Amino acid sequence: MSEKRRDNRGRILRNGESQRKDGRYRYKFIDHNGREQNVYSWRLNKNDPMPIGKKRDISLREKESEIEVYLFKQISINGGGLSVLELVERYTKTRVNVRETTKVGYQTVINYLKKDPFGKRRIDSIRTSDAKLWLVGLQQKQHKSYSSVHQIRGVIKPAFQMAVEDDLLIKNPFNFELAQVLVNDSVTRDAISRQDERRFLEFIKNDKHFSQYYEGIYILFNTGLRISEFCGLTIDDIDFSNHTIKVDHQLQKHTRSDYYIQEPKTENGKRIIPMTQDVEACFREIIRKREKPEIEPMVDGKTGFLYFDRNGAICYSLHWEHYFKHIREKFNSIYRIQLPKITPHVARHTYCSKMANSGMNPKTLQYLMGHSDISVTLNTYAHTKLEDAQEELKRISVQ
Repeated sequence: MSEKRRDNRGRILRNGESQRKDGRYRYKFIDHNGREQNVYSWRLNKNDPMPIGKKRDISLREKESEIEVYLFKQISINGGGLSVLELVERYTKTRVNVRETTKVGYQTVINYLKKDPFGKRRIDSIRTSDAKLWLVGLQQKQHKSYSSVHQIRGVIKPAFQMAVEDDLLIKNPFNFELAQVLVNDSVTRDAISRQDERRFLEFIKNDKHFSQYYEGIYILFNTGLRISEFCGLTIDDIDFSNHTIKVDHQLQKHTRSDYYIQEPKTENGKRIIPMTQDVEACFREIIRKREKPEIEPMVDGKTGFLYFDRNGAICYSLHWEHYFKHIREKFNSIYRIQLPKITPHVARHTYCSKMANSGMNPKTLQYLMGHSDISVTLNTYAHTKLEDAQEELKRISVQ
C-alpha cells in the first residue's frame, strides 16, 4: 500500500494537490473542455496563516470548492480570460439599438477603464467586496460624484450579468444596492417657491441683457417642457389655431460635432400640450423677434428653430443652462435676498409641483410632463411643504 502524500506540516494531501519546494500549494484538474488547469495558493485551508509578505488570497481548498461548482455548472474556470475592460467592450458592442447619448456614456466608461488598473483585472478575480471597494474608491479617492459612479456601475453591472448568462461567471459581483455602499451626495433639484419664481422672472423681464430670454424661460416655468424638447421646437410645432404645442422630438448635440434630432425619452414623451394664453403670447413674441438666419439651418429634416446664439448657431440645452446660471449670479450679486440654484430642470420640476399643489389629476399631470411611469409623477406630490399642506387644509375646510 503506497504511503499518502503530505505537506510540510504533515497533513494528508488530496488527489490533485501538491506542495512546491517554496511552500506554495498547487491543485491540478481537468476542465470541462478537457484541458489541464492549475490553481495555486500559499495556504491549504482557510484557517492557515498567510506567509509574511505574500498577497492575501483564498486557500487552495476554497478554490477547489469553487472549481467543483464551476465544473458541475459547465462554467468557464477563468472567466474566459476576459479583463473587465474587454468584458465591457464586448457588452457595449451588443447594444446596437441605443440612443446616441447612451453610446457616449458607454465610451466614457470604456475610456475610464482603459486608465484604471481595475479595468485590467480578470473578471473571475472580482469578488463582491472588490466591486464595492472599487466603487467606494471612485467616490472617496477619485472624488467622483455619486451620479458619476452610478453611471459607471450602470454599464459594468449588466456587462457582468452578460458574463453570468454566458457561463463565464457563477454570480454577478456588482449585484448590490449602490445606496447601501456609497454616500449619495447628489444635489436635489427641488422646485423653487412661487415667490422665488416671481422674483426670477421679474428680474429677467426688466434686465436689459437677459430680457431677450424672458419668453423662453417663462414658457419653461409654465409648460414643464424638458429643455431638450423646448430647444427642439420649431415654428411648425406651435399650433396657434388649436392653441397647442406638438412635442415629438428633442434637440441634442454631439460633444464634438453637430446637432441631431432624437425622439423623446419614452413613448409617453410624445404628446400635444395645450397652451395657456400667456404661454401662447410668449411664443408669438419669440417668433416676432426671431431673426431669420441667412441660411435656415436644418437638423435631420427639422427647420425653423426658435432661438439662435450670437454666432447664429441653434441654442441647445447647454446655452440655457448658462443663461440660467448667469441670471441667478447677477441677481444674487445685486440683492440681499438670494435665489437658490435654478436650472431648466428646476423650472420643469417647479411647474410639476405647482400643478400637483393646485389639485390637478395625477394622470393628467403625468400626460403633460411626459412621464412614462405614474410613480414619477406621484413623487412630486410627496414634495409638498408645510405651507402647501396648510393651504390645502384651508381649501378643504372651506368646501
